[in-house]
Amino acid sequence: MAHLKTAVGKDDHKLGNPNASKVLVEYGDYQCSHCGIAFPHINRLLDNYGDEILFVFRNFPLQESHPAAMMAALAAEAAGRQGKFWEMHDMIFEHQDSLSADTLINLAEKLHLDMEQFSNDWRSQELLKRVEGDFESGLRSGVNGTPTFFLNGARYDNYDETYASLEQMMRE
Repeated sequence: MAHLKTAVGKDDHKLGNPNASKVLVEYGDYQCSHCGIAFPHINRLLDNYGDEILFVFRNFPLQESHPAAMMAALAAEAAGRQGKFWEMHDMIFEHQDSLSADTLINLAEKLHLDMEQFSNDWRSQELLKRVEGDFESGLRSGVNGTPTFFLNGARYDNYDETYASLEQMMRE
């Protein structure tokens, strides 16, 4: 079984209880339809497990098959610079079928981001290195597709695009 090689750290995007007994890490791609299917399941897990779970999202843009994935990851990271990572993350998944530069700019405007800062951050080498760092940490951990989940450091290979499979993971 593969294990998470890069521990969850202060720079990761996290939702939930930082002291939770269950830490769920997803390597995801904003343009991946399978990640889009997982998105509401993750939200449901967060609702149902409350303080028992900490959720971490790491970028794993599969650019060869998803040409808008990298720009979407960079847009989420740029929004994160203004404290709106999770809002942008959610909006990107909600508009997954129409991802383009124009869509991402419109989402940033809807979040009332400082558009000059967003534009500069979106194109920054620093955020590109961050996304590439997430991707490389995924490769080191044996990620070869999205979504890939790790619970408390162990890769979960039984996700079948149903909420029930994620709930089973939480119970194991």
